[in-house]
Amino acid sequence: MEIRFDNKTVVVTGARDGLGRCISERFIESGANLYCCDIDPDGLESIAAKGAHIRTVDLTDDKALRAWIGDIEQETGRAIDILVNNAGGFAHAVPRPLEEVSDSEWDAVMARNPRIAFAVSRATVPAMKRAGYGRIINMSSGAGVAASRTKLHPYTAAKHAIVGLTRQMAMELGPFGITVNSVAPGFVLSNAFTKADWERYSPEAQKAHVENTFMRRIGRPDDIASTTLFLASDHASWLTGQVLLVDGGR
Repeated sequence: MEIRFDNKTVVVTGARDGLGRCISERFIESGANLYCCDIDPDGLESIAAKGAHIRTVDLTDDKALRAWIGDIEQETGRAIDILVNNAGGFAHAVPRPLEEVSDSEWDAVMARNPRIAFAVSRATVPAMKRAGYGRIINMSSGAGVAASRTKLHPYTAAKHAIVGLTRQMAMELGPFGITVNSVAPGFVLSNAFTKADWERYSPEAQKAHVENTFMRRIGRPDDIASTTLFLASDHASWLTGQVLLVDGGR
């Protein structure tokens, strides 16, 4: 099954590295007219060299993100077809007991995750509704569908919030021809942070993790990108409000 995105305008947030970068590269390879952003410009230029339109944007700044979305719509003369809300992350949160989590730590993670997904969707949806078509994919996490053993309380709550947002948006936007789904990755070696996290495990712990995964391996960025592209395609036109846990089986 070949999936192509010729003549489709695609937006990916948080694209400079990791999953966002892999997803962006796969969309480019599939013919999409890709627009992507990150708060950190490092890495974006190499994506531009492959054909993407890039911009450095702080998506917690509503004025800046609305300007970016408006510029895309004006430049293309049409609504955005596909939005991948990938921006997020830990916002420097670290594992700690609940009673030690500060308000500022909690707020920072919430601002980087559900608030950005909400704000970018809010700016993008009006034109999608007028067009009668859209695909929105929100990046959650395995921590968004179950309790996390990491003690990253803000991150777990934030990713659960994205799952709830996905389902609510799907119900509201379905009558306008817009599907909204979420991808919930398991452990994936996607960037320097996840690689460092993996290396903190002892060889015995690494082996146990792999052996407790049905597919007997850890995830690769392409595993998540393939799922994202499927949800963005017309092959998934009657699939909405769903959370796909992509973790190799646990």
